[in-house]
Amino acid sequence: MQSSMLRKGMIVGMGNSMLDLIGHVSEDVLDKYKLVANNGYLAAEEHMPLFQELMEKYNAKFVVGGSVQNTFRVTQWVLSVPKVCTIFGGIGCDQEGKVLVSKAEADGVDTQYQYINGTPTGICAVLLTKNGAERTLVANLSAASCFTIDHLQKEENHNRLQVADVVYVAGFFLPVSVESVLYAAQCVYNRNTGTFAMNLSASYIAERYLTEWTRVMPYIDLLFGNETEARVFAKELKFEEVKDLHEIALELSHMPKLRPQQRIVVLTQGCDPVIVAKDGVTKEYPVIQLSPEKVIDTTGAGDAFVGGFLAQFIQNRPLEQCISCGIWCATQIVQQQGCSLEGFVKYEP
Repeated sequence: MQSSMLRKGMIVGMGNSMLDLIGHVSEDVLDKYKLVANNGYLAAEEHMPLFQELMEKYNAKFVVGGSVQNTFRVTQWVLSVPKVCTIFGGIGCDQEGKVLVSKAEADGVDTQYQYINGTPTGICAVLLTKNGAERTLVANLSAASCFTIDHLQKEENHNRLQVADVVYVAGFFLPVSVESVLYAAQCVYNRNTGTFAMNLSASYIAERYLTEWTRVMPYIDLLFGNETEARVFAKELKFEEVKDLHEIALELSHMPKLRPQQRIVVLTQGCDPVIVAKDGVTKEYPVIQLSPEKVIDTTGAGDAFVGGFLAQFIQNRPLEQCISCGIWCATQIVQQQGCSLEGFVKYEP
């Protein structure tokens, strides 16, 4: 597809748009707050001192974050055509919200946020251990948790869902508004065109929101996740005797689906091959290997992978090229602090 064929709003997404507070910490900090490396958590009362501790003791830095926003910033970087991606989410009427909007729009993303009065923009603590090779997330959603379905039901936003080629939602959004996720999914299903895609996002989503997942799963055409999340989902869904990741990918692809086309499942494994389940078979795609000293921060690797994948997917490129671009973008992002596009080397098919 030529760039002239790309249009505004081809990809529409929903996610928790937040600022990331990133700091390198010792593993003692994880123990102190009862956190397990490479997992994600919703901030509870006992986690609140962590944010101040990060700033005071670990010189943590604020960067633009939010899973879907990071994904779309990468997609826009690959495509170099403004506003192909449109994002929905809840943010505060504060300086932090202004930073999110200005950065997203500078990177080419069309922002259609719901502004939440009296509630601050969300912050996600990103704890880097083992020199950045492991990352643990603790999200204080704040305004992001206040998103409501009526924002999607506005005529102009409903129309955006109706014309999108891909609607992409992070699993992180299920605790916020499962009704909004279902509304978006049904918009795609009812017009019988387009692709509804989701991301497993975090282990706790499976552990605590499995009912919400089972309501949404029949609509999902394209599902992303990593090996840790996939194994937890397999456990919660009681996939009997299924331990191999290839089998888990197949089981996820075979779960009941409303459309006749079988679901595509894409699972990343860090420095191990990407596993794809499609049409009843799985295939592995090796990733680019980096020397340990080049890996600075793995925070945005999964988001970047999806961003690169979708940039090719909406152009009807072969699945192999979608995976290749996803791997390339993830490789670029782990060599940066946070989901930064500075210093990116352009993807060439």
